[in-house]
Amino acid sequence: MRNCFKGERWLCVEGVLSEKSVNCAFFLVYGAHIRDEKRVVWEELSYMAGLCPGACCFLGDFHEIAQVEERRGLESLSLSAQDYKVWVHDMGLVDLPISDRKFTWFRGQSCSRIDRVLVSLEWLEAFPETRLRGGSRGLSDHCPIIVEEKRLRVGPRPFRSLDSWFTHEGFLRMVKEEWRGLGEIQFTDKLKALTVPLGRWHRDNFGDMDRKILKFEEEIQKIDDMIGNGNYDETVEARRKALVKCCEKWYLRKELHWKQMSRSRLARDMDKNTRYFHNLASARRRNNRIDTLAINGRLIRNQARIQTAIREFYKELYHQERSPEMGKFSSSV
Repeated sequence: MRNCFKGERWLCVEGVLSEKSVNCAFFLVYGAHIRDEKRVVWEELSYMAGLCPGACCFLGDFHEIAQVEERRGLESLSLSAQDYKVWVHDMGLVDLPISDRKFTWFRGQSCSRIDRVLVSLEWLEAFPETRLRGGSRGLSDHCPIIVEEKRLRVGPRPFRSLDSWFTHEGFLRMVKEEWRGLGEIQFTDKLKALTVPLGRWHRDNFGDMDRKILKFEEEIQKIDDMIGNGNYDETVEARRKALVKCCEKWYLRKELHWKQMSRSRLARDMDKNTRYFHNLASARRRNNRIDTLAINGRLIRNQARIQTAIREFYKELYHQERSPEMGKFSSSV
């Protein structure tokens, strides 16, 4: 911990997480009940976040919802809820979903999700696997929220080709050679076998794209320094043009990669939105992951049991006895 700040309804702890050497600021929040007081709290948090460089994480009881579905029986959002949504948008925060429950606060028949965790884009870049789950509330009105950052095993990865590979002049030649070398085996087995040389080729040619881009940028900067000192000739200019061309190629490859992973269709190529695509892909990965599954009325978090249950479900689904209509259709084809 490096610094600690305290407000009437929040506590900020700033420091460096030694495991990843990331500058972080944690804001523990206990939201106000009245709209004007809530706006004061949002303004104070905005000001403090501006003083804290690095990744920010806001967690606690915000006394506010963001969607109608987050409060049982509600039909429209209040003005304070709309203020809250504007504040989250202006701060560029991401409201992390909780995996195993819909509401976090209970009193009689009233239920709401007012306990939440908001993180900045810098936080997601440093900790892309951050996820939430709820604990047992016991005698309290509130459910505790547990923040975790760990990579889960989610079974075998599907075969995927990346659009950025096709920008490399040697990609198709490598695929043809490897495909012929696999001989006469079943198509699916051939695809599975092809993932090994593809992974090796990807690491050799596309591994650590950021470092490749940084290297080109540093070389371009050196040439700019030379030109600034009066060392300019046609050879220097030609080298700079070649470096810029290579750098632009890697910009495009990185953007194609993250745009494909994010499945975004909202932007044109070369919009320089790589950071946006990266965080969109991270959000998709978190939302698509199954952390908890209800099996026979019980919540199961064990990944091996979840995989077994899903496999058995689809095995049963696709091995059900065919109806007469289905049998007739199949025989006619």
